[in-house]
Amino acid sequence: MSQEGRGQLRIYLGNAAGVGKTYDMLCEGHRRAERGTDVVVGFVETHGRKHTAELIEGLEVVPRARIAYRGTTFEEMDLDAVLARRPEVALVDELAHTNAPGSRNAKRWQDVEELLDAGIDVISTVNIQHLESLNDVAEKITGVPQRETIPDAVVRGRSCGGSWSRTQPGRAGCVPSRAWATAISLTAMSRQTRSVSR
Repeated sequence: MSQEGRGQLRIYLGNAAGVGKTYDMLCEGHRRAERGTDVVVGFVETHGRKHTAELIEGLEVVPRARIAYRGTTFEEMDLDAVLARRPEVALVDELAHTNAPGSRNAKRWQDVEELLDAGIDVISTVNIQHLESLNDVAEKITGVPQRETIPDAVVRGRSCGGSWSRTQPGRAGCVPSRAWATAISLTAMSRQTRSVSR
């Protein structure tokens, strides 16, 4: 936890699904727990991957909230339960996820903001194509529009005046923080060039 009492956010940033973000997040959770840190799983999506599912074993899992909507039941992170549990660290997968209708917040990153405000450190995951500033670039490359996005300010750590102190991008997916920052800079330059040419 930071000196100001706000939780710290650590993100495993990847360039595609299946590159190991969730696996690495869970490994870090185990390492911290072994050192005596109070760690819980707020929400993890295994996508049927056996080794990822096995890594959940040995960690406390906060039961998911079940939300009924139009005859279908969805499972989401139980934000109130995690807040009530007050762990030192919560593992929360898929930061750009859109919550089911009826949830308190529309997006999971907004849930994470509440955890951080409560002084809980969060370790999370996100793919680079979900960053708002890179959304159009990713669509041009892949041909697939990304409907789930996350503001760059959430990843950069807007509460620190633009510094990187509350966000520590992880190494999963071979996307180091320097490459991520360079990609955002190139995107900004590309947009400026397009606006001038118009």
